[in-house]
Amino acid sequence: MIKIGGATLGSHDTAIEDIVKLQRRGKSLVVVHGGGKVITEWLEKQGVSSRFIQGERVTDQATLEVVTSVLAGLVNKEIVAAINGLGGRAVGISGVDGALIEGRIGDKEKGYVGAVVRVNTSLLEALLESGFIPVVAPVGLNSVDRPADAPPTLNFNADVVAGEIATATGAERLIFLTDVAGISDRSGRLLSQLSPDEAEALVASGVASGGMIPKIKACLTALSNTSTTCIIDGRQSHALLKEIEGKDGGTTIGV
Repeated sequence: MIKIGGATLGSHDTAIEDIVKLQRRGKSLVVVHGGGKVITEWLEKQGVSSRFIQGERVTDQATLEVVTSVLAGLVNKEIVAAINGLGGRAVGISGVDGALIEGRIGDKEKGYVGAVVRVNTSLLEALLESGFIPVVAPVGLNSVDRPADAPPTLNFNADVVAGEIATATGAERLIFLTDVAGISDRSGRLLSQLSPDEAEALVASGVASGGMIPKIKACLTALSNTSTTCIIDGRQSHALLKEIEGKDGGTTIGV
């Protein structure tokens, strides 16, 4: 299970190349992607400002429409095109397809941001068995306790979705490709290894903040059914391959 952050995708990025190489080696991969920077840019074009609470975008109806269009459309298809263009085999889906991600409105203060209730893996399994990499946009169904006036879809945090899918599929690894070196302590020193309790303490103390919070929480969720979780710097050349090959880098959270 690989989570690609939108901030790490660019002309210098080698994640797509690494994904194709791993597929050729026979690895079964599921990719979940974000796209926060692109969403913010499109919202700014419409004169809409972005607000975040605990690393999650506050989502009203207008924002949800942009989120869906950008994530399930533009960003998803660019990633799928890049994988297929390098000779890989990928299919782009969202959490809506096959009812992959079912949820409810979470914290009302965040608006139409989803809390995952169920992950239905049948579509993922069918794609993987057919030799494809599912590339998942984190838009899902608003199917549990949905108010009558609420939209049928919700904006789910991509980190949360990656953790929930990793748990549901029993993924061997959950790897976050980010735009930072990993998790750092209060003085800025990189922490290469953390226990679940140590990771939770960093969140509780405020040392881990912003977008790192959902990543850590996703790792902690996945550890119930996943052997290894890690947060690595996707800006580094071939960071993904190096992680798979057991070379040092980033932060590993494990028992």
